Amino acid sequence: MTQFFDIPAGGRRIAAVCVAVVMLAAVGAEGADTGSVPAAVAWILSGALLLAALAVRRDRFVEVAAAGIAASCLVTGFGIWVGARAEATFGLVESAALLLVVVRATRRCRPVRAAALTGAALVALSVIPLRLPTSEWPPLVPFVVPFFWLTTALAVALGLYLRLLDRYRAQQHAVGLQAQRLEYARELHDFVGHHVTAIIAQTKAVRYATAAGMPPSAEELDGMLAAVEEAGAQAMQSMRSMVTVLRTPLDDGPDRAAGAPGTSPAELRTQLRTLTDQFAATGPATTLTLDPRLATGALPPGVATTVHHIVRESLTNIRKHARGAKTVTVDVRLDGDTAHPVVLASVTDDGPDTCPADATSPSPGTGYGLTGLAERAALVGGTFQAGTVAGVGWAVEARIPLPGPFPPLNDPADTATLNA
Repeated sequence: MTQFFDIPAGGRRIAAVCVAVVMLAAVGAEGADTGSVPAAVAWILSGALLLAALAVRRDRFVEVAAAGIAASCLVTGFGIWVGARAEATFGLVESAALLLVVVRATRRCRPVRAAALTGAALVALSVIPLRLPTSEWPPLVPFVVPFFWLTTALAVALGLYLRLLDRYRAQQHAVGLQAQRLEYARELHDFVGHHVTAIIAQTKAVRYATAAGMPPSAEELDGMLAAVEEAGAQAMQSMRSMVTVLRTPLDDGPDRAAGAPGTSPAELRTQLRTLTDQFAATGPATTLTLDPRLATGALPPGVATTVHHIVRESLTNIRKHARGAKTVTVDVRLDGDTAHPVVLASVTDDGPDTCPADATSPSPGTGYGLTGLAERAALVGGTFQAGTVAGVGWAVEARIPLPGPFPPLNDPADTATLNA
């Protein structure tokens, strides 16, 4: 249905010209009813000005509309003065144009200008029935004038409604733009920050070891440079993914809001394993525990993407802030009963000082890590918390409810596969 109304700009201009020609022809026919060529020309000019007021740009509307209203009043006075009366009509097209001018003035103009144009249009509408013969005044004028007052009030109400609707749409557009900016900020932080942090960590390790008089061997240096090269290549790939996000409009719904490019539920196990292996290669020992029921592709796409982002950003924060950590545990499992399951994603380290004490505040450095994770969890209806754990270090935990039940985990063989 929307494609039916999707008319190209050229087609809209042609349609507007056709409508204008028909309306002007109708105005000319009404003016010809006066039997006077000057009066007919005056009617056409007056109608043309009012119709032009409906088509001109917003910055020219007030001047053209005022000229059209003044011309309408002058045409009425000219007809009375020369006795050029219309026998069958007093200008129905012109009256409709005056009402549309009121609607546009109320919708687009400032209150003072809108009130002035509305008052002037009401005067023009009140005197326009005087274009009829005087014999028609007693039975017609007492009915037509109140009718025009009522329709003017309705035109003002319609203009106010459209004005409020425009404001609402503008606010919704602003909210949408803000949501896009936040989404792009999260994507840039998550996709690029993770790999850049790895590059910085590797570079600092080489510098500190060299400054301490223990430069790495050729094999160690080659391994570090290979890790830096791999992280740089992944950062470039993430930048390409980010460009794809910027070129593609955001879709509605939490699945798209949770991140793009997204994590396929079936690939969650592989991607988490890749994350932890890469992290453990240049950092503390890392253990990944994944509920096998979550590795079968049963998760909603938005939830899988959110879990992937939370684990990745948590590992990035550990690399930046928990330099003394010896072990890291990544645990992704189902929590609660199987009828109302909740995905519990937690990342814990034993570092002495991982992140700020206030888990709700942005972390140092980029300043948006924990805030972005909390926003991501909220987008899929989940909760997020982070803080110190007595005797352990720092823990990040997200709880995301799932829409449907999951089968129970009763088979010991399945339990044995939890340590991926």
